[in-house]
Amino acid sequence: MDPDARLPLFPLRTVLFPGGHLPLQIFEVRYLDMVQRAWREGSPFGVVCLTEGEEVRRAPDGATSHEAFHTVGTMARIERLDRPRPGLLSIHCRGHQRFRLERFECLPHGLWVGDAETLPDDPLVPIPSDLEHTALTLERVVADLKAQEVPEADMPVQGPWRFDDCGWVANRWCDLLPLSNGLRQQLLVVDSPLVRLELVADALERFRVPPDG
Repeated sequence: MDPDARLPLFPLRTVLFPGGHLPLQIFEVRYLDMVQRAWREGSPFGVVCLTEGEEVRRAPDGATSHEAFHTVGTMARIERLDRPRPGLLSIHCRGHQRFRLERFECLPHGLWVGDAETLPDDPLVPIPSDLEHTALTLERVVADLKAQEVPEADMPVQGPWRFDDCGWVANRWCDLLPLSNGLRQQLLVVDSPLVRLELVADALERFRVPPDG
């Protein structure tokens, strides 16, 4: 199949969730062209979490580097691109739809591409009363960050705010909590936003994040 028609992939040591904010510094040749094309065309690339290998290839030609990654990831779209100096791009991305890779391959210059099936967006599920503390605490965290005058571009949680939605609140806690990438990946593949928020509530209890008030 034509590689240009396939989804370019960016394996990282992180899990991106729909609605999540992802800043990246791009300097590897294999990604510079891909990112500039995505920015120019407004097209997405796929973020997948590494299980083996490193984000930056050490071998000059990439021949000795081995990379493996999960097959469920999240499409990212670039919202801002800066060029601090030649050979370096600074981008800010937003997570959109989840996807599942059906086939993928590494091209000769080191860029991964794949055939991806998009997964359904989370349905809007109101937060039940027994989980309201997860939204209230998240609102408090956001208010504290704003009170500290954290620049909007550097906020780990960004609007549009949906504190009444199970999926959005669960995803933002997945962004914030010090979870292992393995657990984050497990939460990413959970199709039910309510179940995902229930699992996040358990994690909040383990990390002893107190409810508001």
